[in-house]
Amino acid sequence: MAPPVQPHRSASPSQPSGKGEVSDLKLQLRQLAGSRAPGTDDSKRELFKKVISYMTIGIDVSSLFSEMVMCSATSDVVLKKMCYLYVGNYAKGNPDLALLTINFLQKDCRDEDPMIRGLALRSLCSLRVANLVEYLVGPLGSGLKDSNSYVRMVAAIGVVKLHHISAATCIDADFPSLLKSLMLNDPDAQVVANCLFALQEIWNLEAGSSEEASREREALLSKPIVYYLLNRIKEFSEWAQCLVLDLVSKYLPSDSNEIFDMMNLLEDRLQHANSAVVLATIKVFLHLTLSMTDVHQQVYERIKAPLLTLVSTGSPELSYAVLSHLHLLVMRAPMLFSSDFKHFYCQYGQPSYVKKLKLEMLTAVANENNTYEIVTELCEYAANVDVPIARESIRAVGKIALQQYDVNAIVDRLLQFLEMEKDYVTAETLVLVKDLLRKYPQWSHDCIAVVGNISSKNVQEPKAKAALIWMLGEYSQDMSDAPYILESIVDNWEDEVSAEVRLHLLTAVLKCFFRRPPETQKALGAALAAGLADSHQDVHDRALFYYRLLQYDVAVAERVVDPPKQAVSVFADTQSSEIKDRIFDEFNSLSVLYQKPSYMFTDKEHRGPFEFSEELGNLSLGAESEEIPAQRYDANDNDLLLSTSEKEENRVLSTNGSAYSAPDYDGSLSLAPAQSVSETTTSTQILPTYAPQGASSGIDDLLGLGLPASASSAPPPLKLNAKPALDPPTFQRKWGQLPLSLSQECSISPRGVAALTTPQALLRHMQGHSIQCIASGGQSPNFKFFFFAQKADQSASFFLVECIINTSSAKAQMKVKADDGASSEAFLSLFRSALSEFGMSQ
Repeated sequence: MAPPVQPHRSASPSQPSGKGEVSDLKLQLRQLAGSRAPGTDDSKRELFKKVISYMTIGIDVSSLFSEMVMCSATSDVVLKKMCYLYVGNYAKGNPDLALLTINFLQKDCRDEDPMIRGLALRSLCSLRVANLVEYLVGPLGSGLKDSNSYVRMVAAIGVVKLHHISAATCIDADFPSLLKSLMLNDPDAQVVANCLFALQEIWNLEAGSSEEASREREALLSKPIVYYLLNRIKEFSEWAQCLVLDLVSKYLPSDSNEIFDMMNLLEDRLQHANSAVVLATIKVFLHLTLSMTDVHQQVYERIKAPLLTLVSTGSPELSYAVLSHLHLLVMRAPMLFSSDFKHFYCQYGQPSYVKKLKLEMLTAVANENNTYEIVTELCEYAANVDVPIARESIRAVGKIALQQYDVNAIVDRLLQFLEMEKDYVTAETLVLVKDLLRKYPQWSHDCIAVVGNISSKNVQEPKAKAALIWMLGEYSQDMSDAPYILESIVDNWEDEVSAEVRLHLLTAVLKCFFRRPPETQKALGAALAAGLADSHQDVHDRALFYYRLLQYDVAVAERVVDPPKQAVSVFADTQSSEIKDRIFDEFNSLSVLYQKPSYMFTDKEHRGPFEFSEELGNLSLGAESEEIPAQRYDANDNDLLLSTSEKEENRVLSTNGSAYSAPDYDGSLSLAPAQSVSETTTSTQILPTYAPQGASSGIDDLLGLGLPASASSAPPPLKLNAKPALDPPTFQRKWGQLPLSLSQECSISPRGVAALTTPQALLRHMQGHSIQCIASGGQSPNFKFFFFAQKADQSASFFLVECIINTSSAKAQMKVKADDGASSEAFLSLFRSALSEFGMSQ
């Protein structure tokens, strides 16, 4: 008796057995290719499903191309769809095999079933193989004249695909003219919409290449075409209506009667259920009436209700999109929305991003009539469990106060926030109180009385601590404990990690010293000593600057650091009016959501910070020689290629016609005159002059600043780590954050020029001196290198170098940034020494 036959178990599509499974599929497809037995189509369906499943999960089934094409000879629409999907996926990567599909696709384009004709034409245009363009022209021409509307729709979009593959072929075949004729005469609205889309896409791409293309694009905005589309707009789908409305928004009417006619035609579109149609219609209304002030204001009144309805009835994502557009309108006409401020109150269940936008809108619509109610509502949000929203609500209260609305009540409410004993509330309030005092100095007595009771130990956020220290220095004469609070902060200098706080502390202590010298003398000496020893370049420079001012003349220092101040009238807006106008021009687009013009997030010049010049070609990672593609960069961006030396090298204080330099602290602590102002304007770098060792003045004794015993001795030699480690992202971040320490230029000897035929020789040479290259590139005569090195001591500080070499001018420019700015000069000496051994003169 024969054993029972075990049923065949096919592998699961998500867990194929390997190449053998694909081979089995190939064999089964080949067997079914010429079969006409009953049930063949059902068997093909199962096999096709399996092939599509494998393709979907990333398994390469391109070896089945021939068999899939042979099995396409069927009238089953489902099989056709799966076959077209497979062919479209693999045709571009296998252009030779794609030629096999031409015959059966062209045959299907002539099928009796319009569905198959349309699917075949769509697949034929989706092959994206330049060598097969000649086979598209005939089917596309027939498709545009097909009796079935579906085929004509597909053909219209197919013309755009052809244009992307070969623009010349599309124009030579006169397809744009056929599309225009079809658009104006076709009874099917979707065919008209597809033709309009295709024409816009083609002429937008061709506009810069010829005058004829520009004329054709302008012809789409002619009065007959615009009115033809407007009269049929109710027949279009929602997508097509948005397409028509976008075109109409670019049309320039000849007179006011034409404007009113168009607005009357579109009036009912404001009541449409689709938010995209409503926003597109609003854009048309706003752009049409820009030159008609009274009518423009009436448009604002008319569009309020539709927008507020969409905000309250849509999903959170839709509400945010509509609110962003409403916020743009509120910023342009806040008075028109001031009576509707309650619509912008936050609801408990709304997401944080919607609440934040509503807070901004409440700030914008605040005026004398509604400030009390708005501020009362915002104060309720300050105790919100959502900390970011609580912070935003406090900032909103402060912004309203800075607009001079109900300042008395707002200041009282802000001071009450300080009594809530919540760290984040206290932090945000301190920052706002600082800004309020800058604009309303008359409130200093009430504010300082409350701020003086706050312990600096309870304030940890850098911006809040900096604001508290500013107030301690600015109003030290009114705060009895100010010198002692500042002294306690100075004593904990090393525990303060924020450079911003240290900079404010130096200024505040010096201001307090001018007003209460005996009590602040010790704190000022300690602050200057700590600042001079600080590794942060800005803190070090400010401490040295203050020290030399005091050494020169205390009266001059007081006039410079603590002059009489006038109240700030207007705080700078973060966005210029020009940018706001650009955003308004791009109404109903992502520009409104991002709150920036489209060029800022679409152009390559405004993308990531780590960008390289095309002039230097491709840069490569030092050790691995991995290529980094060349990209464009903006001259205003603070990236690796931008030199900041122009901003940081020349720091000059002009006092009574004299100029004083603020060089790095070298131990001499002298205030020496630098070059004259007229000289420094033409000089690329101010070279400091120092007083002789041991020179001092009464300021040293007054502040308790004495030179250490080792100040006159030579610093210990710099030692570098033989195997430093730094990855490209960290290098990029450090380069963007660190200030420029040194910038020098040197000449290249003929021996060095000859050795620089390839960058690799220099990279290997510098590695022998413990200096690694992280990126290099370019071609003669321009070479660019980015090097890094690391100190061998426990601090493990990094040095970053940009070295640009021009072999034609025999010059090399070096820019150094360092974690430890005091060691920059020593490192640069090591760097130049290593270069000189390679063949460069020092």
